[in-house]
Amino acid sequence: MTFEERSDLVLAAAKALYVNGQSTEHTLAAAGRLGESLGLRVTALARWGELSLQADNGAERLVRAIAADPTGVDMDRVACAMHLIDRAAAGELSPDAARTEVGAISKKPPAPTWLFAIAAAAGAAALSVIFGVHHLAAVALIAASAGAGAVLRRGLARLSANVFLQPFCAALLAGAVGALAVRYQLSSSLRLVAVCPCMILVPGPHLLNGGLDLIRGRISLGAARIVFAGLVVVAISTGLLFGLALFGADLPVDPAGRAVPLWQDTIAAGVAVAAYSIFFSTPLRMLGWPVAIGMLAHALRWAAMTGAGFGAAAGALAACLTVGLVLTPIANRLQMPFAAVGFASVVSMMPGVFLFRMASGLVQIAGGPSADPSVIGETLSNAATAATIVLAMSLGLLTPKLLIDGLGERARRRAP
Repeated sequence: MTFEERSDLVLAAAKALYVNGQSTEHTLAAAGRLGESLGLRVTALARWGELSLQADNGAERLVRAIAADPTGVDMDRVACAMHLIDRAAAGELSPDAARTEVGAISKKPPAPTWLFAIAAAAGAAALSVIFGVHHLAAVALIAASAGAGAVLRRGLARLSANVFLQPFCAALLAGAVGALAVRYQLSSSLRLVAVCPCMILVPGPHLLNGGLDLIRGRISLGAARIVFAGLVVVAISTGLLFGLALFGADLPVDPAGRAVPLWQDTIAAGVAVAAYSIFFSTPLRMLGWPVAIGMLAHALRWAAMTGAGFGAAAGALAACLTVGLVLTPIANRLQMPFAAVGFASVVSMMPGVFLFRMASGLVQIAGGPSADPSVIGETLSNAATAATIVLAMSLGLLTPKLLIDGLGERARRRAP
């Protein structure tokens, strides 16, 4: 292969990682290893919407750039790309074969629509159990709404590349179904029929990858990831509230959920983790790890909150610290994107319900000449709760990862 072709191969492999949810740090490190195996000194730079590469073979230097939007999460593609790079670095794969495989990896299909819809239905139903749903009819309606929303999202993906249209329309459908459930007395004041199908849309991996980038000093990229995740949440909240308003319903600013027994919480958490893993196209051989660790994390959270009297943020912090400690070496060994598998393991701890209720409170405050002080208080409480839970989860997941990765890097440098 020519110098240019080798450089393009490195860039294509890095893009396969970057746009499918791999952390920036691991993406750039993998690009460097692949470049070294091809006789190149490579410096890669990631920005929102672009990957650039400077390659040097000792005689000449080349700069390449390629469009790359890190909006997707596909663990199967990431695992395959990391395995390819390892084989190429070990001399087990020729450059020509690697180029062919990279092209094939980039075209690997996600989970089929029928499986995606079943996972969405199961995940939303599991979340409703965690938040204290009481009636089987409500669970069935939640599952049907989430499954229909998943089919709608796949259909819209074929028609438009707009990354905000899918969550907005799915949330709009969930809000409309939730409003009809309120009209026909199939939903309580918790509005779980409307909220739970929306909670599966929250873009947790982008929040975690954004936090990793900020901690690593990649301020612009980290901020861009977090802004993207925030805009997706805004699209979800807007669709949910519009859908409820279509049939004259609203979303109360309180309460957020009911307490459930430990066995229900743990089993439902396992179902939710499995559903999210399917969303992220996790290979079946890797599915057991996030499910087992997610169930353990939720059991710890339940014990911390119910037995030890911890608040929601402290319980999430304790659980996420455990997930980070256990999952980081496993994710590194199995070459899974940590942000995706970590988020899948703690999905039901994400404060989506608080964010949606906060948005509802803001609409109520803005809609009247004199806002009810109780609405203002609950809205501020929901905002503060959501912020502290997100911060606690980010610190809990990312701190062990950074420490373990740092120790591993030191050990590699000291090795002869």
